[in-house]
Amino acid sequence: MKLSTKGKYALRMMLDLAEHRSKGIISLKDIADRQGISKKYLEQIVPLLHRPKMILTHRGPQGGYSLAKQPERYTVGDILRTAEGGISPFTDVDSAHKAGESKAAAMTVEVWRGLEKVITDYLDHLTLQDVLDRFGDAGKYEFNI
Repeated sequence: MKLSTKGKYALRMMLDLAEHRSKGIISLKDIADRQGISKKYLEQIVPLLHRPKMILTHRGPQGGYSLAKQPERYTVGDILRTAEGGISPFTDVDSAHKAGESKAAAMTVEVWRGLEKVITDYLDHLTLQDVLDRFGDAGKYEFNI
C-alpha cells in the first residue's frame, strides 16, 4: 500500500492536534513548524478533515484548529480514508477474475483480499491515542548519562 503525502500529512496533523490538545486551539503555523510541513500544503488538507467534522476550525486572531473528539475516538483507518478516499492497497481486487486473466491470476484474488483485510483491520483498530501512547512508552526507557 502506498500512501500519498496527503494521507501521511493528514495523519501527522491529527497526531499533532492530539498531542497538543491541552494547549487548546492550535495554529496551522505551529503545526507546520513542528511537523516540518509547508503551511500551504496543510491548508489543502484542512478542508478534507473539516468537512467530515474531524477537526474544528476557530476563526479570529487567536484562531486555529482543534480535534472535534477525543484522540481515542479517531482511528488511523478513518483518517486515511478521509484524506486518501480509501485505504485499499488494490484498485480492484477482483479485476484479475473479471478481466478473464489466467487461472493463476484469478486464484490470487483471495490472497489479495486477505492482505487487504489484515491492513484494514490493523488501521481500523489503531487510534490516535494508541499511537501517542506507543510513542510515549518508547521514551520511558531511554537513559542519558
